[in-house]
Amino acid sequence: MDVAEREWRLIREETWDGPMNMALDEVAARTAAAGGPRTVRLYRWGPSTLSLGYNQDPETVAWEWCAENGVTVTRRPTGGGGIYHDYTGDISYSIIGPAEEFPSKLLDCYHLLCEPVLDAFHAMGVDADYVEGEVEEIYHPACYLRALHPAHDMVAGERRRKIAGNAQYRQREAVIQHGSLSYALTPDRHLACFDGHDVTPERFRERVTAMVEEADVSRPEAVRTVEDALANWSDAVVGEWTDDELALARELAEEKYASEAWTRDGEDPTTE
Repeated sequence: MDVAEREWRLIREETWDGPMNMALDEVAARTAAAGGPRTVRLYRWGPSTLSLGYNQDPETVAWEWCAENGVTVTRRPTGGGGIYHDYTGDISYSIIGPAEEFPSKLLDCYHLLCEPVLDAFHAMGVDADYVEGEVEEIYHPACYLRALHPAHDMVAGERRRKIAGNAQYRQREAVIQHGSLSYALTPDRHLACFDGHDVTPERFRERVTAMVEEADVSRPEAVRTVEDALANWSDAVVGEWTDDELALARELAEEKYASEAWTRDGEDPTTE
């Protein structure tokens, strides 16, 4: 089935804190599963946020440094390593729709939903694609420093460095794929969010690249290019959250995604 045959809304880039961004993804999944519009959205993290993978060990986090430097910490419902989402250096997206409308095989679904991401990179002049061969890990707790695999890791430029971290999960009969696209590197702050490693900023730059290093593109231009690619892929119309969705998201953000139980232990306090 062509995804563009369904009703999609595009929510242009908004700024929310980490818990609210995760809550909005969950609310959009509920809306789609209940027969409402599917959602493609762009967002930034304000304040800058460290998002942990669902199964990530809290001992890998430099909690004191994050608190002292105004970095929010939350946990994603998706797996993988932690990502530092810098307020300026990160551009994040989500694609959310009913599970029955997407391929049942995870990798097929992942590649389908990554199509607009690659389209956006190419439109900016960024030579991005899936990595051709496996590359060993540098530091497992950090998404951008994990081993690279041809099935799902995107790299760019002549040095074929990682430029995006994407993850997917199914919740409430809906598929949610969200990802971090690297616009500008902040290796010192990225690495400082993690504890118990000796990775240097230089080593980080050997593995990771960003849009501004691969193309002459401003952040507003990059944001609009990603928005256009998402809209063209889904034939989405510009939309917005309903009042009910925002109210539910604020409730979920406070009770779940900002809670110590969820962030530290991965336990959902909203379920019995």
